[in-house]
Amino acid sequence: MSLAVHTSSITSLPLLARGKVRDNYAVGEDRILMVASDRLSAFDVIMGDPITGKGILLTQMALFWFGKLGHICPNHLTGDAPLGAVTDAEKPQVKDRSMLVKRLKPVMIEAVVRGYLAGSGWAEYQATQSVCGVKLPAGLQNASRLPEPIFTPAAKAAVGEHDENISFEAAAGMIGVQLAMKIRALSLALYKEAADFALTKGIIIADTKFEFGLDDQGELVLMDEVLTPDSSRFWPLDTYEAAFLAGKNPPSYDKQFVRDWLESVQIDGRPWNKQAPAPKLPVDVIEKTAAKYREALQRLTA
Repeated sequence: MSLAVHTSSITSLPLLARGKVRDNYAVGEDRILMVASDRLSAFDVIMGDPITGKGILLTQMALFWFGKLGHICPNHLTGDAPLGAVTDAEKPQVKDRSMLVKRLKPVMIEAVVRGYLAGSGWAEYQATQSVCGVKLPAGLQNASRLPEPIFTPAAKAAVGEHDENISFEAAAGMIGVQLAMKIRALSLALYKEAADFALTKGIIIADTKFEFGLDDQGELVLMDEVLTPDSSRFWPLDTYEAAFLAGKNPPSYDKQFVRDWLESVQIDGRPWNKQAPAPKLPVDVIEKTAAKYREALQRLTA
């Protein structure tokens, strides 16, 4: 049984930031130790109970994709062993759930690619027949496959807030036209290759988001996590058609068990208000959620 790590405590290194899932520590001036915790956020609230092993599963899946897609775009991995960056006492917090990566200048947009219509994209399509300024054909339904994958960037928000969907033109205004065009081309290429591969493993990647940074030479580098259930919408291929015909999203390989339970829970006779603190998660919800992450990794890497 792996150690559950809700919040890492690496005192031998300076803490740079804590995100929803990852804790980042400085290793010298040019590297970062990224520790994927077992934290889970739902409705933008971080749960108090860890999903044991989730950080390990996320890290192993990201490493799998970094290796598989390295010919398309350079990534932030240094090739150095994370365990070498910490003390012996701290190694159990780091083992199998960490990456030692290059310190980059983040590009301040989320590079979102959608191959299917779902979530905020479906809501926007219903209102405007477009997503982030990309016009789409009439008559699409929830969970429809798009004629071609589309690039729909988002402006990064602070922890606890929602990223804001923006047009390509708005993204170009933020980061420059040439950089925006390069990110769009790379994101679409990464998504298409990953989505084609995942289909052979029985998984639909409905949408995903990538993050990029610039190194000291100004080269664009893929960073953070990539193509995990936390950054993507993974659907089982074998349940897609029935769900689509019913007008629903297929069940995802992610935290849906947690979301569903939170929607049903009563606190003092009232539904949870979706504000911190979160209710304590039952053991079976934790175990079912962890099992979904495990199944996604096992399917992809089998």
